[in-house]
Amino acid sequence: MPPPPPPLGHRRRAGRSGQSFDPALDDTELICVRGQLTQGRWSAARSLLSATGDDWDRRGHRLVVLGEPPSSAAWARDWLLAEPESPDAAALLACAAVRAALRGRERPESARAACLVASGRAPDDPTPWLAQLLLARTLGTEGEVVRLFDEVRVRHPEHHHAHHLMAARLAERHARAGHDPLHEVYDFASWASEQAPADSPLAVLPVIAHTERYRVLAAADGRPADPALAGHWTSRRARQVMKAAFDWWLEWEGEDHPRNRLDLNFLAHAKFCEGRSAEAAALFHRIGPHATPAPWSYPDRDPHHAFLAARDAALGSV
Repeated sequence: MPPPPPPLGHRRRAGRSGQSFDPALDDTELICVRGQLTQGRWSAARSLLSATGDDWDRRGHRLVVLGEPPSSAAWARDWLLAEPESPDAAALLACAAVRAALRGRERPESARAACLVASGRAPDDPTPWLAQLLLARTLGTEGEVVRLFDEVRVRHPEHHHAHHLMAARLAERHARAGHDPLHEVYDFASWASEQAPADSPLAVLPVIAHTERYRVLAAADGRPADPALAGHWTSRRARQVMKAAFDWWLEWEGEDHPRNRLDLNFLAHAKFCEGRSAEAAALFHRIGPHATPAPWSYPDRDPHHAFLAARDAALGSV
């Protein structure tokens, strides 16, 4: 099995191009609160999470991002000292502990324990289970990943981040099998997108699955470093999947989804690799400055340069 990519949402430094990858994406409130949290002002995080309520995708996105800075665990513990029963403080500590464990700065067992405490404080909240799934995505067994995904899904069947993590992990099965249009990651993505409501961003999940499978195959058999040169993107099935996702995006009215820029990056990458420059250009316009490391880093590329080269080529063609 090839090594996994960096955990989704991992922040990278800006390259010489000045392009910065910020996991907060276009959530300006989150960016402001994250800055205050790093200075120890956890009351801003309390207000933000209270206002987020049970918008589970947004809550998960915000807590994962707030948990990323190395100082977040300490401030979450301070918050818990002041408000020992706070489910938001417990969830923040869980996410921060998972981030620390993924950096090798915390024992995985301690991170799992923090997640279990958080889940006990708010049984309906999928976020503590998402945090465990983030950990298992890299450090857990396949059985753990499936079990934790089910725990998230029973609380929020359309959970965006959880479906992305599951697709990435499933894509790594049978890495040496080569191109297989019947691979289980495709079945999973089709099933999830069909189960979701018509306005759900999970409609793009088949593109995510196709891209994650490319990452695995490219690492396993040395496919071209430039994805646009790989036949993975020009098969009949690939064209059907990408056309359906692009057509759905043209009709979609959910631009306020907290992780929509991630979907747009995957879709722009796929369209560019397919050779549909005009469609890719429309997506690049919508992405704006909110590029994401995945999928531009696939396979083992500098994501800054890959994103800028694709964007410039697409925009220059229209």
